[in-house]
Amino acid sequence: MRTFYVSDLDGTLLRSNEKTSEYTNNVINSLSERGLIFSYATARSLVTAKKVTSGINAKIPLIVYNGAFVIDNLTEDILIENYFDDRVAFVLDDLFANKVYPIVYAYIDGKEKFSFVSELCTDGMHKFLDSRKGDIRTNEVRTANDLKSGNIFYITCIDEPQKLEPLYKKYRHSYHCVYQTDIYTKEQWLEIMPLNASKAKAIKQLQALLKCEKLVVFGDGKNDIDMFELADESYAVQNAHEDLKRIATSIISSNDEDGVAKWLAENFVV
Repeated sequence: MRTFYVSDLDGTLLRSNEKTSEYTNNVINSLSERGLIFSYATARSLVTAKKVTSGINAKIPLIVYNGAFVIDNLTEDILIENYFDDRVAFVLDDLFANKVYPIVYAYIDGKEKFSFVSELCTDGMHKFLDSRKGDIRTNEVRTANDLKSGNIFYITCIDEPQKLEPLYKKYRHSYHCVYQTDIYTKEQWLEIMPLNASKAKAIKQLQALLKCEKLVVFGDGKNDIDMFELADESYAVQNAHEDLKRIATSIISSNDEDGVAKWLAENFVV
């Protein structure tokens, strides 16, 4: 029986310093050479995901942008893609009407860009953008209407909960929405994606593509619940949210103790 192993990234595979350890890198690289079928699923982009997992050089598929894309780690070819349809313009207009001006991710003229209007950004958005200085995807635009450009696949709002929560409730059934506090900055985020873009749906698509009969997953947050419900076995790291621990098959060591890599090293067999 072929088994597909999938881990969340932040708070799970990554240590608190936002990097995979040398131990984790070595375990995944060496086990992949022996036949481990592994992926990680993250809200991060390919660019930032590869930066924080730079020591992982195995040929594995990566689930990024919360499932909007599945991309080959070595070739960077897109294996699975999910975009918004034209109705996204109405969603953006509604955000603007509520004085929420997001960071919008899109392919513009064939190149991935994240667009924003600097003078309309919140402090939380500026902090996020400061952490991405030098990123070739940066696309500062002049007006809110310019945020509608390109083939859009991801919308990130960083603002006050009283502004974002009503929008989350409004759109959570029409789109895949993630409403949570960032584990590093403690800022409130609302991320809006196409309905078919989710970690669980991307995992299911990828599992079929890889022809794996069994699914084992690892996570730490409430946004990992859907992939835990999908899996045959699910393991929550010690630092995980209590809601996730309650539905896990078992609890493993924390992210700072390389819990996922240790479990794989002890349990993976060819």
